Formats: sequence, C-alpha cells, structure tokens
Amino acid sequence: MLHILGKASSINVRKVLWACAELEIPFEREDWGSGFKSTHSPEFISLNPNAMVPVIKDDDFVLWESNAIIRYLASRYNGIHLYPVQPRARARVDQWIDWQASDLNKSWTYAFMSLVRHSPEHQDSKALAVACNQWSRHMEILNRQLESTGAYVSGDEFSLADIPIGLSVNRWFETPLDHPDLPAVSAYYERLSHRPGYLLHGRNGTP
Repeated sequence: MLHILGKASSINVRKVLWACAELEIPFEREDWGSGFKSTHSPEFISLNPNAMVPVIKDDDFVLWESNAIIRYLASRYNGIHLYPVQPRARARVDQWIDWQASDLNKSWTYAFMSLVRHSPEHQDSKALAVACNQWSRHMEILNRQLESTGAYVSGDEFSLADIPIGLSVNRWFETPLDHPDLPAVSAYYERLSHRPGYLLHGRNGTP
C-alpha cells in the first residue's frame, strides 16, 4: 500500500493525489503540515530533511519532492500513457513540468501570499502589481502553448505535465485578481474538468 504524508489542501500533495487517481493507485494518506502533525518533528525530518510535504512511502522506498514523486508513480505503476518512454516525447512532458516549478511557480508567490494567504509581509502595493503582471505574463506563455496544441500542455493527449500545470491554472482562477482574457487557458480549464481526478484534487475551490 502506498502511503502519502501531507495535508490534502497542499497544492503539492494534490499533485500526488491526482496522479494516483489517474493511475488508479490505492493509497492511505496521513495529515502532516500546518494545522496537523508537524513536519519539523524528528519522525518527519528523518523522511524529508526539508520538512516539507508531500512524502511517499512505497513499501520500504521513501521519496520527497512532488514532481519527482509523480514521475516515479507514473514509471512504477504503468503510466506510459501519461509519461512516455520515447525520449523526445518524455522530454516535452518534462519541459513543462520543470517550467511550472522553476518559472510559473515563482511568478505567483508574492501575489498568492498577498491575496490568498493575506500575509502581512506581502502587502506592498507596488510589489503586488509587479507580481500580478509577472503571473499574467507566464499565463500568457501557457495560453500560446495551448493555442498551439489545441488540447493539452505537451500535445494532443493528457500527460503528466497537465497535473502541475492544471493545478496552477486552478490557482490562477481561484486567486482574486484581474485576469486577462486567455481563451485557450479557459478552454483548458474546462477540458480538465471532465477528469474525475481534477474535480477531486484540482478544480475543487482550493487554490
């Protein structure tokens, strides 16, 4: 039995939960993180020295870092339809997974902390305006990619890349800011919403 450590409201935990839904992997989940068991406890630190969720335990194998986890799950549990083995096709999927982590994710941090978490340290109006513009610019990049594919982020078919990107799109629409008109992103949001896993772990009103 796969064990997932992390609270279900965490966007990174939701990547793993959605991947499990797509791959039909049974699992048990334990609540760890803010408001639940502390990730700074010796027990958790022994599993992940970064004190962050999610962590998985698959028999005696322990793994942390959400994108590494979903890649592992697709590779281990017959997920070739989500994560192809052909090098160029896999690289295209990896490209967008990494873009979400290294570029898109960073672009929203200040705006999300200000507008959703209401962090006192993120209430500078000028910095917020800059952050919102940066976030919009990255969403415009995604919009152009979706215009090009006409379907999903890495091509015609749903892939592992759509899990982190899809959760990012949910966060975009659930954050109270002025959203530029991005028709391809809006259509993608609706397209993903036909997937039961996304309705449970993505488009569920939890940014």
